[in-house]
Amino acid sequence: MLTLSEIAMALFLVADLALAGASRLKYAISLVALQGWLVGLMPLLGWQWSLEGCPEMRIWIIALVNSLVKGVSLPMLLSYAVRKARTRREVEPIVSFQISRIIVFLMAAGGFAVAHFLDIQNTSASSFVIPVAFTTMGTGCLLISARKKAITQVLGFLVLENGISLFGSQLLIEYSLVVELGILLDVFALVFILGIAIFQINRTFASTDTDKLNHLGDTHLMHPHHKHDHVHD
Repeated sequence: MLTLSEIAMALFLVADLALAGASRLKYAISLVALQGWLVGLMPLLGWQWSLEGCPEMRIWIIALVNSLVKGVSLPMLLSYAVRKARTRREVEPIVSFQISRIIVFLMAAGGFAVAHFLDIQNTSASSFVIPVAFTTMGTGCLLISARKKAITQVLGFLVLENGISLFGSQLLIEYSLVVELGILLDVFALVFILGIAIFQINRTFASTDTDKLNHLGDTHLMHPHHKHDHVHD
């Protein structure tokens, strides 16, 4: 019989596959928010209630902070960035959505194959942890490298961090609260800074495609004579 944590990890995999084929940014943000809530609840879902009783206070704090930051605050910030940038879709990805789904599916299959040969029986984690966590991290890397919109790339960073948190929350249940809060602070600062960058890119190019940044230096080097013409005038 599946446990609650295993059901949550199955939802993680479904969200990974959906993110790989998501073109609408608001839909992708909703999927990342769902993963954020699942990451937040994972320490509680994976807790052995019948054997260890009620979780201690630091577990509740980790669950609450993770849920609020990853499931509410960061998705709201990205939704605001989408509205301001007036960008609705990832139109021309570097890797097509169909191929992206296949890549994520293969990563999941490879993850389950690898997990079959690893021994995690001495932990409180299920056999789903390794494949789901690494598939989620791989999905994040795919979004970062195979998409052009800056907002989608920021979502990739969040998905990558969700995979890391999922791995830690299940295999390292005794990790420090300070370390977890430090990671959250880094991610929040990263998303905030990248949100500012999205506004600047959109204001300069009327688009959030990061590949347009590649033309900045090339344009300056290809037309150096224009500057000299203005000087002589």
